[in-house]
Amino acid sequence: MKINGFVESRRDYPSPNPKVRLTEITYWSEGLRVKGLLAEPVAKGIYEGLLYLRGGMQGIGMVRPARIAQFASQGLVVFAPYYRGNRGGEGRDEFGGNDRYDAVNGVDVLKQYCHTHRIHIFAFSRGGLMALWTGILRDDITSIVTWAGVSNPKFTYEERIDMRRMMKRVIGGSPTKIPAAYEERSPIAEIKKLNAPVLIIHGKKDENVGLHHALLLEESLKAFNKHVETWYFNDYTHFFPSAVNHKMVKSACNWMKLQKG
Repeated sequence: MKINGFVESRRDYPSPNPKVRLTEITYWSEGLRVKGLLAEPVAKGIYEGLLYLRGGMQGIGMVRPARIAQFASQGLVVFAPYYRGNRGGEGRDEFGGNDRYDAVNGVDVLKQYCHTHRIHIFAFSRGGLMALWTGILRDDITSIVTWAGVSNPKFTYEERIDMRRMMKRVIGGSPTKIPAAYEERSPIAEIKKLNAPVLIIHGKKDENVGLHHALLLEESLKAFNKHVETWYFNDYTHFFPSAVNHKMVKSACNWMKLQKG
């Protein structure tokens, strides 16, 4: 068994942006071969690292090459784990269970390709769980942005009727039947161990991941005097309009680069 973060193989991946080089990586995570996509600016330079943590589950919300190329074009080396059990990776997706270590170990993959010690995390939707756990379990994260991020999977079960069957199959039952399995996936109880500054972006009309996820996280971070900023938007849902989305990516990247660490 190889050490966590060991890159076993690489293969060139078609890039939608001529200024960004894409490579599919197979790496080791807790004894499993897991895959992810690396995006690097073609131009030579000193680039900070960004761990991009996707939303969704299994094939839904899969890493999109155009999306991580968008972040790389902001002058970042980006690595986006697919999470275990996806795209030929070993194991199975657990929605914030032991698959959180695919994000934690993804940082070690990223460090092999970026040029500074500064590592940021950008998470969307379900990726919020993964990002917060990574910040809790590592002490080398410079900043975290969680956009429409999940903070408590019990909330997700309650508000996403369309996901209940999948969550019961993956987690083992409902929150009523096995509350401990849902509590174990929520990073809120351990949030005092997170030291990286956090930016929360959320649309108040989000029906996929309700605003209460963001408010719970904000309140929990403030309770321990953590550095947290919030960008809440009255008129937006889970998905922002394209032009606004593009602007938010640039603003979020600028925010990350301004953080100390």
